[in-house]
Amino acid sequence: FAFSPHPGEDMHRLESVSLFLAFSLSLLIQSQGTAEDWPQFRGPNCSGISQSKSPLPVKFSADENVRWSAELGDGIGCPVVAAGRVFTSAMVDEKTVGLFAFDAATGKELWKRTWPAGDIPEIHKTNSQAATTPAADAERVYFYFSTLGMLTVDAKTGRDVWQKELPVPYFVFKWGAGMSPTLYKDLLLFVQDDDLAPAFYAFDKKTGELRWKDDRGDMAVNYSHPVICETDHGDEIVVAGTGLLVGYDPQNGKRIWTAKTLLRNIKTTPVVQDGVIYISLQSGGIANQWLASVDRADTGNGDGRLTRDEVQAFVGKRKVPEAFFEKTFGRGDTNKDGALEGDELDKAFLNTENFAGARFDSPTPGDEFIVAVRGGGRGDVTKTHVLWKHATKHTDHIVSPFVLGGRMLLIKGGGIATCFDTKDGKSLYGPARIENAGEYFASPIYGDGKIFVAGENGSVVVLKDGPELEVLSVNDMGSPILGTPAIADGTLFFRTRAGLLAVSLTTVARK
Repeated sequence: FAFSPHPGEDMHRLESVSLFLAFSLSLLIQSQGTAEDWPQFRGPNCSGISQSKSPLPVKFSADENVRWSAELGDGIGCPVVAAGRVFTSAMVDEKTVGLFAFDAATGKELWKRTWPAGDIPEIHKTNSQAATTPAADAERVYFYFSTLGMLTVDAKTGRDVWQKELPVPYFVFKWGAGMSPTLYKDLLLFVQDDDLAPAFYAFDKKTGELRWKDDRGDMAVNYSHPVICETDHGDEIVVAGTGLLVGYDPQNGKRIWTAKTLLRNIKTTPVVQDGVIYISLQSGGIANQWLASVDRADTGNGDGRLTRDEVQAFVGKRKVPEAFFEKTFGRGDTNKDGALEGDELDKAFLNTENFAGARFDSPTPGDEFIVAVRGGGRGDVTKTHVLWKHATKHTDHIVSPFVLGGRMLLIKGGGIATCFDTKDGKSLYGPARIENAGEYFASPIYGDGKIFVAGENGSVVVLKDGPELEVLSVNDMGSPILGTPAIADGTLFFRTRAGLLAVSLTTVARK
């Protein structure tokens, strides 16, 4: 840029350059997203913590402080936000799944994609066939559906980018598929611990190329998302599972460390703060679940033995795959009498190399506990990197912990809160009621000094973040909420069972 002898021309050129730089910066921000994005399940690193500095409302409802709303089909997956767009899924009808994109500020529908759902299995009434949460950046949206595999579409247009078929997961219990993809740098991460082919996949997020895969055949059914732990050795991908917390090398998917700290299965997702992984866990024995479920369904005779016929009768019309029987009965039926009992149940439902189950050996025995593990180890780190572990009767089997400011907050079904010091796991307060005694499936999220806890009954409790429990408000959203809400740019996004609501202190004409 050369200056002209005419000042007016110089000023015009400077204005042009300034506009060009501003436009370029805008494109760069749009292409990369912003720090305020909520790109996956529970936001940045699955932590539930918003980086937004914008104020958020304390009081709201299905009518108050609603910026915009949209009606959708049934779904319990979480909304995600990237580059000013919000994405969520729904069952458009019983045979069709849909993925939706809205302008996050105005609620304008940008695009809608639908796919035939195919032969979908029967699931528990609490669940939904549209149960998974998309992941998104400024360029693409990544969406998993059990019968379709991993679908990737253009974030601006909804057009196909790439698709990868994956083994259709099988769950003997009718919990159904519920795992969602997450993002790490140029990788799309996906863990599917089902009853047949549990595995951890890492795809190139641009092309869909499989970078690496870890066979997790030593795991029972789990629903825990991968999180990133920054250490002196570099980043580690950490995944909780049956009996084990596992640290992976992001470059090749190799297991670089394990901590024998967990139980039979896990549905909560850990939280990482300053190189430490915090976990809350509640899990009954898988073998006991089997016997109890079969007997409750009147398909067993209460003799403490489990036969193939009893399993098939419990499952119902859908035939149990022979591969499942080979994996379970073939491993557990040591005396070959066609039934499982006693130790055979644990041998069947848990890998022989896995210490969990009836053989679970811990200084804090029990089916509920909290634990802190420092990342960065190598090999078996159970004795070297477990900072503390405490039994408690106040964890939830689905709701993930919230960790911030040296405190670990747990919300349990029934609306019970307990809080612990992250330094040593000692109790700070609770158990105490949070003024909404319902069931909880969504995990707590944080923004603007407040913690938002959404209940299945549609009520959202707002807590003040602090060393003591302080309820600021209880807000009725008019429809059940099972998916964890999202926060971006001063707006709360709630995926109710009926639709999507954007709540903020600034409202626009509602959709």
